[in-house]
Amino acid sequence: MPCSRLVKNQNKASMALAESKPNLSHLQVSELVKRLFDLTPSQIHPLPSYDDQNFRLVVSEDNEYVLKVMNSEDSQNPTLLELQTHAMTFLHERGLPAQTVLHTTSGQVMSLEDIDCGFGMQKYLVRLLTYLPGTTIAKVPCSPQILYEAGKMAAKMDTVLQEMEHPQLHVLQREKFLWSLSNIPLLEPYLHLMDGDPVQQVVKSVIQLYKTCVQPKLGSFRKCINHGDFNDHNILVQPDDSTAYKISGILDFGDMSSGYYVFELAITIMYMMIENPTPLDVARDVLAGWESVIPLNEAERDALYLLVLCRFCQSLVVARHTVVQHPENKDYLMITTKTGTHHLCRLWELGKEVVERRWFQNAAQDSGLQAQEV
Repeated sequence: MPCSRLVKNQNKASMALAESKPNLSHLQVSELVKRLFDLTPSQIHPLPSYDDQNFRLVVSEDNEYVLKVMNSEDSQNPTLLELQTHAMTFLHERGLPAQTVLHTTSGQVMSLEDIDCGFGMQKYLVRLLTYLPGTTIAKVPCSPQILYEAGKMAAKMDTVLQEMEHPQLHVLQREKFLWSLSNIPLLEPYLHLMDGDPVQQVVKSVIQLYKTCVQPKLGSFRKCINHGDFNDHNILVQPDDSTAYKISGILDFGDMSSGYYVFELAITIMYMMIENPTPLDVARDVLAGWESVIPLNEAERDALYLLVLCRFCQSLVVARHTVVQHPENKDYLMITTKTGTHHLCRLWELGKEVVERRWFQNAAQDSGLQAQEV
């Protein structure tokens, strides 16, 4: 394909994706909620979102909800969204702090709505979920205790999800999903967005190592269903006592996919590093919590360092790609890149052997201390 046509097609695709994000007014939200759920919100508060639109709705002093309006692209796949909603309910019923869905007045878990957000009428899937109390981990002091709890919760979540049955589980394969750690080579067509940035060479090197050191060993990893986005903005916590926190909420199942246990651990470690003042020590505590539920096997342990690097690469590359589509949302989309580039380069410069020694030896010490406390 000639270069000019390729650029033109990419621009057209970016425009289409940019127009897929919903942009409902508060009046539209109020009318929608009244019609679908027979509720009248007294307050409507926008919530941050990557490519959808979310609102916190206050109906009364004791009743708050989250309205989620999916982008028009993802709204074309209702089966995936229904499966994500089913997973949330499945976790909630087994004692994990996930949201549950409020059915429409006609008894549906979601509704496909024709809405004009400034680009003409488009179809958007709409759900109303329970509002969970707490604040995000990103907003509290990230102590070893809460990092341990995050690792433990991530492992418990994937263990429970692996028990889930559903006739459409095959939908979670998501072979072209950019955020799956199974699909790291799919980042390559977007690397030009990093032209001129020194970190581009690190990203290229990480992708090549993934191809040679991880892909051939995927068969040695234990399979599961991944939440896929267990980050510091998707985990809610509440004070447990004067010095500790407990996890009170797990949010955003939009990146769910079939994967491997070690993927979830790598994702959790990476995101817990972002705002931590001592990022190299994060994995020690997260890993100790994780292994209190699921000890790693040899192949998983050997791949963990590189998988953490891969998640940093995904975040940096996809953020740049999405900013092209949604320049008005640049500040939110580029949150991770503020420190992510520094962390990626630091881990790369230290090298696998040095980083693993710090992670695994300290994690073993943490596990011993936790056992003594119990």
